[in-house]
Amino acid sequence: YQYLSRYKRKEDLDHFFFTPERTEGTEKECLKLLLEFCGRHNPSWTELSNFTNFLNFQLSKCEKSVFCGPAVGSDFQGF
Repeated sequence: YQYLSRYKRKEDLDHFFFTPERTEGTEKECLKLLLEFCGRHNPSWTELSNFTNFLNFQLSKCEKSVFCGPAVGSDFQGF
């Protein structure tokens, strides 16, 4: 939710890192955002679960990647 809400607001994600302790939004807002970005019309709970698991996996890998870190500078901005 933290990434998707910032992406929707067109905020810079290059210097953002997920913080599990921080609670943002409501359950209703989170579900609405997941439905918007899932890419399926009327997805099942299994499809939403698969989408969130895949997204979490990819974003955690991205945060750990040397190519996606803020130290890389403007060479890979937005990568």
